[in-house]
Formats: sequence, structure tokens, C-alpha cells
Amino acid sequence: MQKTGLSGTKTHVSSMSLSNTTAGGREREVDAISATGENGEVKESKGAGDGVVNTRVVCRVCKHFYRDPKILPCLHSFCAECIRQLEPFSVSVVNGKDGSAQHSSHLRDQHSVTVLCPECDSEADLPPAGVDGLTTDHLALDEVFLETLLSENYELVCDLCNEGNAEKRCAVCSANLCEFCCQAHRRQKKTASHTVQRLRDLKAQGRLSRPVLCAVHPGEELRLFCESCDLAICRECAVAGHRDHQCGHAHDVVDRHGDRIRQLLRGVHPRVRRLEEALRGVARSQGALQARAEGVAREVEQFCAAYVHAVETHCQALLQQVEAVRAQRRTQLHLQRAQLEQALADARTGVEFAERLLTCGTEVEILSARGVVTRRLASLAEEGRGLNPAITPDDANLCFLPQERAGDVGGYPIFGVIHAKTVDPSKCVIHGEGLQKGREGQRAEFTLLCRDSNGERMGKGGEAVLVSIVHKDKKDCVVETTVVDNGDGSYSVCYTPTEPGPYSVWVCVKAQHVKGSPFVLAVRRKFRRHRGMFHCCSFCSSGGAKEAHCGCGGSMPGGYQGCGHGHKGHPGRPHWSCCGSVLEDSECTGPGAVERPAFLLRHITCLTADGKLEDREPEEERLQLLHP
Repeated sequence: MQKTGLSGTKTHVSSMSLSNTTAGGREREVDAISATGENGEVKESKGAGDGVVNTRVVCRVCKHFYRDPKILPCLHSFCAECIRQLEPFSVSVVNGKDGSAQHSSHLRDQHSVTVLCPECDSEADLPPAGVDGLTTDHLALDEVFLETLLSENYELVCDLCNEGNAEKRCAVCSANLCEFCCQAHRRQKKTASHTVQRLRDLKAQGRLSRPVLCAVHPGEELRLFCESCDLAICRECAVAGHRDHQCGHAHDVVDRHGDRIRQLLRGVHPRVRRLEEALRGVARSQGALQARAEGVAREVEQFCAAYVHAVETHCQALLQQVEAVRAQRRTQLHLQRAQLEQALADARTGVEFAERLLTCGTEVEILSARGVVTRRLASLAEEGRGLNPAITPDDANLCFLPQERAGDVGGYPIFGVIHAKTVDPSKCVIHGEGLQKGREGQRAEFTLLCRDSNGERMGKGGEAVLVSIVHKDKKDCVVETTVVDNGDGSYSVCYTPTEPGPYSVWVCVKAQHVKGSPFVLAVRRKFRRHRGMFHCCSFCSSGGAKEAHCGCGGSMPGGYQGCGHGHKGHPGRPHWSCCGSVLEDSECTGPGAVERPAFLLRHITCLTADGKLEDREPEEERLQLLHP
């Protein structure tokens, strides 16, 4: 059985006009929000969002009860006027031209327009007839009217007289009638056969059954379905415009189309279940993420709070350290000032007395006081030479080093230290290979390590370091030095001596010698390379030449100058012919520049490893020497 109720071309419930053709064909508008009568008089007004439990009766755009609800292709329903007010997403063609710049509601209703659904944001193509061509959501109309019936906040007035309270409703005309108008409705010939129901019974049923009237032929109920046009029609439509179409009664074809819908539903239900499960998984993930994020946030807050506490503790310790240094040095300065003031007073007393004696005293008076005056002035002069203030503005070394590691406080690494050390030249030390010996033309290096009066490393650079290296015999021979501040209290000193001999090295910090300065540096000559041959003996290496001789000093029997194997002066192993050294990788100790003998400059015949004689050029490669 087809559902009946409020419907029709101009029959609207909830903010949509409800028209019927009775009573002279007058159009009556009923606003479900305000429950008005024929002339728009408000009996009781109420907003749609106030106390409405059923969300299916409210448009998601205007937030009021539906007015002429239309179904978009995505199956979301909105008031027809709300859809008209949507900005077009695209317009295909307007009068044969691109009409995307047109935004009037007239153009949108008359041409193919695409809008975005306000609910799901999907593209919805409007039919050529525009918004009016969309399918009316009759279920929403049922819900709206049922909401108005069940709500205690609405009093329906009679749609005919607009005076009495509506107690009955015509199921065909969809008009709310008072008792008097209901009797008149039954007496009229055209409406005598209409079914009238009590509003109280409709409320008790909890659901609404109403006819769906034709939009073209008012009063005619849609009972037929045109298969060709896929449209519900009335009898007048079937005769007028669908004569040659395949039409049938709605109750005859509803099962077939309903089965198709149910078949499609069976295909969509698994997707719904999968999506619901996916949403539950996302919800679980969101919950886990929220819990994890909150846990990490608590850890961060706890860490930061503890770290801040550690930093604040370190800050207080640094401030206390600064205050301790300030108090200590202030005491030292006060003591030094008192000492200096007393020394100044003593010096002035001695100077004034001596000057007055020399100016005003007679010869006898001067001679009489000479002894005591000279002793006092000598004592004052000696004290002045030994005067060395403990702290001066130059060495008041107090600074903050924010990049220095300060250890851990409560398990957290802390940076920033107070540097309050003063370098003590007598505690500074020097070390390295370049301290005691060097070699002519070779770069050498040693390191200066600055320490304070307690012997602790300074930990920072910036000191005035002076290094001087001067030849002791040649005063004009000064070695250029390079001092590199390593920034940690150590200084690298590099130099390259140009001449051999003894040098005097001065290393000073703040114009004072450090420990061990000055010291003597012995610079040796350049590494002397061998000019001879590393051989077993001159006789063998020269091919038996009698005039051959060797730096080892050996001689052969029979007056030969070359050394012989096992004879007097022979070292008993291979050696250098220029100096007799038995170490192949050694410095030549022979006198001056030893030239090679003339016989070594010509081709010589040597015995190879395979027992053959071979002529070689000694200057091209080192001779291969064979031991007997």
C-alpha cells in the first residue's frame, strides 16, 4: 500500500507552503516552524532547533524544518531554496558558451549546473530543470508533519477558518480542520468522499500515512509508475503525456523495484560493516594516540620541570660563586689599597724629610742626618722594586663561559662555568719535542700550558704570550715564531731555525718568564745524506781496482787501499763507503762533502745474482752488492 500524507506540487510542510485545491482553490501556507494558518497568523512560534529530538526533520543548511526538501544524487536532502543559494561548482554550457561566470539562481535553475553537497562535499549535478527537477523527499515531509503533531509546543489551527483549533485532518486534501469546518468539508460534493482522520489518532499511531499528490494535476494521487520515464504519475498524466509509455500500477511494480533496491543494499551492507570496523579501528588508534601523546606530554613536562630545576640550581651556584670571587677580591683590593696607602705615606715622609734636609739644612745638619736618611731612602727604594700588586685591572680575570660543560646536576648535563682564575707565570710549564733540540730548516713545535697560582689549568685562552728565539753567537739571527691560542689554556709555539747552533729561547706570559724560561735550544745541521755507496768492500764494488779506497779505513794485503773481507779495519758487514757507517738509513758522518771516486763514475762490471757479469751505471741506480 502506498503511503499517503502531505505532498503535491505546492504542498510543503515545515517552512514550506501547504496548498490544497479545496475551498475555492485558495493556496494556504502552513509553516511548521511557526504553525501558521491561512493568513500567516502565528498561533505559537518555536525554533526548529529547540527541543527537536528527530534530526531528520531539520535542514543542515538553514537549521530549520524542511521547506520543500529535495534529494541530491548523494541522497542528502536540503530545502529547495537552500540548494538554490549554493554557489555553482561548475556550469557546463550557457547559450552555447562557457557560463562558469554566471551566478544567478535563474541560470542555475535553467541550465546544467554542478554544486557541492553541504554535507559530504561531493559534486552533485542538477538536472536541466534545475532544483525543481530534483526528487522531493516525501519521507522528510512525513517526519516534519509527525514532529509537529507529536510536539506539545505546537497548536495547529484550522486551515480553512484559521480560528478554531485543528482536531481532524483530511487525508486527501492534507488540510487541518476544526470540527465546524470538518462538517462543511463533508457536505461539499467534491470532498464528501475524502477520508478524515482525527489528529489525536494520528498522534497515537506514531507514524503518518498520507497520499502523494501530483504536481501537475492538483488533487490527483500518484498511483501509477511510468517505466519509460522512471516517474510516478497520476491517471491524468498517464492519459495526457504517457499514453504510449509502459505504465503500471504502483502496487504491481513496487515489489520488482523494491527487490532491486534490496539487492543493491545487500551489496552495500558489507561495505558499511567494513567502514564501521575501519572507523572503530581509527577510533581505537585515536584513543591510543591520544593516550600516548598525553603520556609523552607528561614526560616532556616532567623532564622540562626537572631540567629547569637543575638549571635554576646551577644558576644559584654560579651566582654564589661570582659573589664569593667578588668578596674575596674585594678583600684583597682593600688590603692592597691599605698597604699602598701606607707605603705611599712612608715614601712621601722620606722624600719630604730628605728634600727639606737638603734645602734648609746646613752642612753639619746634612752630614749628621746622612746615615739615617740614606738608610731609609735605600729601604724605600728596595721596597719599591719589590712592589708587585696581587690584583690589577688587567689580571682581574672574571668571566662567564656559557659553552663550557659544567658536569651534571640531578642527572642532567649542565653548561656554563665561571672563570675566575688568574695565570701565574711561575706555575706555567712548557713541553714538547722542540724544546731541547732542533734541526736546521725543519719545523719544530712545543706547547705552553698556562696554570693559575694553585697549579690548576686555566681552561681558557686570551693570555699575552711572548716567545723569542735568538742565536747565542749571532745576535742578528732571530727565528720567527708562531703562537697559536688553543682556547683551553694551552698555546702551540712553532718555529723553523735557518742556521745550526745554540739558541736562547724566552717564553713569557704577561712579561714574566714561565717556569724553565729562558732555556738553550741546540739546532743541528740539516740531515746529511750519504754520498758514497753501501757496499761490502771497495775492492769488490770497484771490480778489483787497486786505487779504490773506503771510508771505513780498512786496507788489503799487498798495499791495496781498499778494505778486504775479514782484514784489519773492515767492519765485517756492509757499510757506507763515505763514512764507514754500517746503518743504511743513517746520517753521513764523513768529513765535508765526500765525492765519489773517479772509478765509480764510469761503467763498472758487477756480478749479478745468477752469476753473470753486467756493466752498470752507478748514478742510475744503487749497485747490487753480493757478499762472498
